[in-house]
This record gives sequence, C-alpha cells and structure tokens, in this order.
Amino acid sequence: MSASTSAVYLNLREISEVHEKDVFLRDVADVYCKNPHIQNRCNSMKIRTLHSSKPRRYVCQALDVISLLESADSTIQVTNIGKVEFIIDYQPPHPPRYFSAWAKTLAVCLIAFCGSAFAIMTFNNDVNVTDVFSEVYHLVTGQEKSGFTVLEASYSLGLAIGILTFFNHVLRFKLNTDPTPLEVEMRLYEENICKTLIQNDSRKEQDIDVH
Repeated sequence: MSASTSAVYLNLREISEVHEKDVFLRDVADVYCKNPHIQNRCNSMKIRTLHSSKPRRYVCQALDVISLLESADSTIQVTNIGKVEFIIDYQPPHPPRYFSAWAKTLAVCLIAFCGSAFAIMTFNNDVNVTDVFSEVYHLVTGQEKSGFTVLEASYSLGLAIGILTFFNHVLRFKLNTDPTPLEVEMRLYEENICKTLIQNDSRKEQDIDVH
C-alpha cells in the first residue's frame, strides 16, 4: 500500500458533545483518507470510555489519539490539522424537558425585556430627553409642546427599528446572513470557556501563581 493511500488527516474539533460513554473518533473529529476502508476503520476507533454518570467535560490530547491510531495500524501516517487539545462534553441522555426549556426561555426574555426597558428609561432621564424634545418642538413650530407629539412617536418607532436591526432577528427570521450580536457573544463565551478548561487542565498538579 502506498504512503499516499495510508495517509490519514485528522481534524479534531475544539469541543464535541457526546451522549454515550463510549467515545469514538467520529464523535470528536473529521477523518479523511484516500483509502475508504482505512477511513472507516479510523472513524470507528474507540478513543475513550467515560466512567462518570454526571455531565462532565474532559480535556484530551491530539497526541494520544494519534498514538492510538498508529498503534492500531502501523501502516498509516496520521496528520492532525485540527486542535492540539480538545474537549469532550459528556451529557447523559435524558427525555426532552419541554416545560423546563420554555420556562427558562420565558425567564430570560422577561429579564432581558425589563433590563432593557430600565436601561432605556434611565438613559432618557440622564440626558433629559423630554426637555430636549420640548426645545426642538418649540424651535421648529414656535409653539410650546403640550402632551404627546410626533417627536415621541418617531423616537419610539426609531428605537424599536434600531433594536431589531442591531440584533438582526425578528421572530424566526434574520434580516441578513450575518451572525447576530448575541450569537457572536455566545461563541466568544464558549471559546473562552474552552480555553480556560484546557489551561486549567494543563496546570493540574503544578504550583503556578496566577497572580
């Protein structure tokens, strides 16, 4: 067998969620080889058996996976083009919890709505928007403002349109293909979590002063 057909390319993902205790290579990585038999054999290779019954994240090394593959088949040559360290996120299988999911969603929406409303009101009070509108109305019309005017209506409408445009999301529909600010922040949060887990794992049993 030629070296080109026995070359295996491994693309390990940074974090992978699994629901079974036996973790196979296909669960955490994408594998490519010109020889389909070698590729299928690598995909079905068991790389770890988890012993915890509770949700837990495990930090693993790409070197261990490469060593396992090459020890199982000495004719292959593994090249890793993915992560050097990766995380297995074990979540035990459980029945769908629709009520809990909807309750959490409703609570988050309520907190976000009240928090946003409070932030907008405090901002308007800080800059004294009411007096600004009164002054603008007097300068444009020459009359004193009495009650609700078109300025308040246009400001409220523009604020709503601006929020929808900024978050790039209306119900299930997106205004364009760009990720929303919330999606960006969630990806950054997940990336920071993964980096922290990997760094903490590498510091185990080491006397390192984080200060």
